[in-house]
Order: sequence, then C-alpha cells, then structure tokens
Amino acid sequence: MTPTATWKRLLILLVCLWGILAAVPNAFYTRVEPHNDALAAIARAGGVATPEQAADVALWPSWLPSALMPLGLDLRGGAHLLAQVQVEDVYKARIDGFWPEARDALRGVRDQVGAVRRAPSPEDTLRITISNPDQLQLALAEVRKLVTPQMTLTGASTSDFEVTAEGNDIVVRLSEAEKAATDDRTMQQSLEIIRNRVDQAGTREPTILRQGSDRILIQVPGIGSASELKSLIGTTAKLTFHPVISTTTDPGANPGPRNLLLPAKDQEGYYYILDETPVVTGDELIDSQPAFDDRQRPAVSFRFNSAGGRKFGDYTANNIGRLFAIVLDGQVISAPQIQSHIAGGSGIITGQFTIEGTTELAVLLRAGALPAKMDFLEERTIGPELGADSIEAGKTAAIIGMIVVMLYMVASYGAFGWFANVALVLNVVIMMAILSSIGATLTLPGIAGIVLTMGMAVDANVLIFERVREELRDGMSPGRACELGFDRAFSAIMDANITGLLTGFLMYWLGSGPVRGFAVTFTLGILTSMFTAVYVTRFVMEVYMNIRRPKKIEL
Repeated sequence: MTPTATWKRLLILLVCLWGILAAVPNAFYTRVEPHNDALAAIARAGGVATPEQAADVALWPSWLPSALMPLGLDLRGGAHLLAQVQVEDVYKARIDGFWPEARDALRGVRDQVGAVRRAPSPEDTLRITISNPDQLQLALAEVRKLVTPQMTLTGASTSDFEVTAEGNDIVVRLSEAEKAATDDRTMQQSLEIIRNRVDQAGTREPTILRQGSDRILIQVPGIGSASELKSLIGTTAKLTFHPVISTTTDPGANPGPRNLLLPAKDQEGYYYILDETPVVTGDELIDSQPAFDDRQRPAVSFRFNSAGGRKFGDYTANNIGRLFAIVLDGQVISAPQIQSHIAGGSGIITGQFTIEGTTELAVLLRAGALPAKMDFLEERTIGPELGADSIEAGKTAAIIGMIVVMLYMVASYGAFGWFANVALVLNVVIMMAILSSIGATLTLPGIAGIVLTMGMAVDANVLIFERVREELRDGMSPGRACELGFDRAFSAIMDANITGLLTGFLMYWLGSGPVRGFAVTFTLGILTSMFTAVYVTRFVMEVYMNIRRPKKIEL
C-alpha cells in the first residue's frame, strides 16, 4: 500500500488519543460530576471553598478532561410538567394600563367633556363614560390619539387598540392583531422567565419548549419532584407600586370599585386599601440587588427603566406626604410616606427581611414576574431508579450489539474483521468524546442512536473488504488490492453517508424532544464512522501490511 503522509498519520493518532481522554470521564461519572459541581460552586463563591467542596474537587485530577455527557430526564430522573398559559390575563393588564393614559388625555378637554369615569365592563374591555355626551366625538378623538399604529406582515396598517363609541360611552378593546401579538409576546416572556428561574436553581440541562399556541413543556432532570418544580417556576415575584387610599383592621372591609384590599405582610390584622391601577410595575424594573438601609437592616435596592423612572418620579413629586404601597405577590411589604421627589427611578425596599431573604427576592425580581397565570395540565415525577434501570438497559443493549457486530466481522473477514473492530470501538469512544465536549444531553433515544450507529459503522468496512476481495480475484497483489479497495469503495461510502446525514438533519430540524436526541447521536455517529471506517481502518491495515508484508491474504 502507498504510505499515508506522515502528517495524516499524526492527525489520526491525535484524534484517537483525544477521543480516548475526553471519553474517559464518562466511565467515572459518580466521581467527575461532584468534581465539576464543586468547581462551579467555588467559582460562584469567588474562589472560597468549603471542606466538602475541596474533597469533591480532589475526586478527579485537574489535568484530565472533565466534560461529561449530561443525562436526560429519562436517564437521570426528574420532573415533567405541561403548563397552559392563561394569555387572557394579559389583556386585562393592557386595558388597565391604558385607563390612566385615557383619563389623563381627557383631563385636557375636561371643560368640554365634563367628568370622566370608568364604567363597569368585562376584563378585556375599557368603557369610559363622560358627563357631557354631546362632546362624545371630541373625547373619542382625544382617546384615539393614544392608539399606536402598527404594520402587519402583509403591509396593512392596523392599531393596537380599537376605540369606538357605543351609545354615550367610549369603548376600548385590543385589536385582533394586537391580541395575536400579545399572545406571542406572553409565551416568549413566559418561556424566558421559566428558563431563568430553572437555570438559577442550578439544575442540569432542562428542556423548556413551547407546544401549540398556549402550552409550555418543562422537563428538568435531577429535580426531586413535580411539586418542587411547580413551586420553583410558580413563584411569581410580582412587584407593583400603588397609591394608598386608606388603612383598616377589618379583613372584610369593602375597598370600593377599582380598589384592592391587601394585607400587610409583617403586620398581622392590618390591611391597606389601594388603587387597583399601579403607578409602576415590576415589568419596568431593570435591576435589583441585596442592600442595607440607613439603619443597616437587610433591604433590596431597585432601579427602573427610563419610562418607569419617569412615572415614579412624577408621582412622588405630586404626592409628597402620602403613603405609597410596595406590593409583592398580593401582600404589602412596605408602605413608606413620600418625603420628597424621588428622581432617577431608583429606590429601596425595606421590611422584616433576612440577608438570605433579600438575596432570594432580588433574584426573583431580576428574573421577572410571570406575565400570566399557568395551569398545569400534566405533571409526572420520574424517579432516579427508573433512570438507572434505563441506563443499565442501554448499556446491555450497546454491549450485546457491539459483541454481535464484532463476532460477525471476525467470522466474515478474519484478521481484517479485527481491524474493523478496532475502528468500531474507536468510533464509539470518539462519539462519546464529542457528545461530552459539546454538552449534548444523552437520552434513551440517544442510546438507541448509538446502538444503531454501531451497526451502521461497519457498513463502510464491508464495502471496502468486499471490494478488496474483488481485486484479489482479479489477480491484484495484496497491497495493491487493499489500496484499490479503499479508493474504489469511497464513492459508495460517501453516497450512503450523505443520505444518512440528510435524514439526521431533517429529524433534528423537524423533530423535538426524543426525536432530536436520537438525531444528534445518529448524525454524530455517521460522521465519526466515516473517519474511523475509512481512515483509522486504513491506518491499521497499512501498519499491518508494512510490517507483515503478506504474499497472500485470506479474505
């Protein structure tokens, strides 16, 4: 055989050596995983390690690779939830947010339209009544100035709100186009907030996907139960700032229309009556951090964006001396008196906090509030025992599959079958190394993809060896027959693998969940089998032929 260039030999050896070293940590999963977790915790703590973390770090040599294949929900165990987002909740919030703007706009023409009030109406509708119906068209024109024009994908112009006159009232509703856009924004925001909360809990490789128009699939490996996951993502941390109308100790007091009766968090039996429409909401919050107040008590500092800062500053300037309630998840956590104009859009939340409580609250506020309520349609807890059984079943299937393939190759091609078996083992090792390096999650379908790849990996060797047999029957020398076998089988190998790659890409693109897990290992297996079956096998055969220089090959 014509000798392979030295640089190619070195490259093949380096790739194989890297694959072995990068795959080794997966054989010591229970030692490497605590090592990695301890390193991450130490990094988050600024380099300070506890004795337990130091012991975990010592479980694995720092000079060896430590990347692992993350295990999916079906292998590690964990929680599975299917949630339905109540997107209609956001319509009410949009309508409630439009009312102060409409009221302020009509104040400018109050001499003509008279008194302005909000009439009872469905939650997704704003009905405004004026005391002088003769000026309804003037009021209608003023409110329509607040409507934001939008452009649809077809190029047609539309508006976010529909403002119409019904009888003597002005009626404001969300347009159908804005409802669709709002639904999409609500789903995207919910996905991002859930992902933030799950990531901050330190869980591994969560799956968070949108399903249909209003559903979200959440799968988190390694978490204790579905109820624990619901508690994690269901914490709303909804922050709002409301004007205080009065206080009371009567839990059954009637707050009046468009008002709220909320309890004080740290004062049992004490209640606040608040204006239902908040001055500023947590949606306009851009930062929150643990802090201390003037008396060195734990607190949380916050900062609004420009729009929120402007509203916060205007309200405090116009309401000096009044109480201003800070509401978190339906409880008044603080109701300070406005002493002066608070410019700059920043402030501090005080209360009966601990240092740990301020840290947790700051994290929840930064992650944001869920924009709408979620109903959980399906919940499952997958125990780690089931995952361990799946891993053992996958190992058994992989080992049996590899043994059967190896025995077949040896029985069919003798010594050349052993060359193919060396390439087969390296194929699996390199595939595991790549999966570990890119952080691809291994699932039960992924194990099926690996097992299938082992069977497909020897296809290229079968084509090569059969081609070598043909060349030997035509009277070629052993060295020349081997060389021609590789050269002339390459085009058929390439065609077969390209079609396989296209199938893998389509499964990954169009599929989700388990299908994608299968597609990842299947596609990587095709790429690694191309390398091992063609280049590694040729390298091993070339070494054999150059050392033994056989006059005849029994194939």
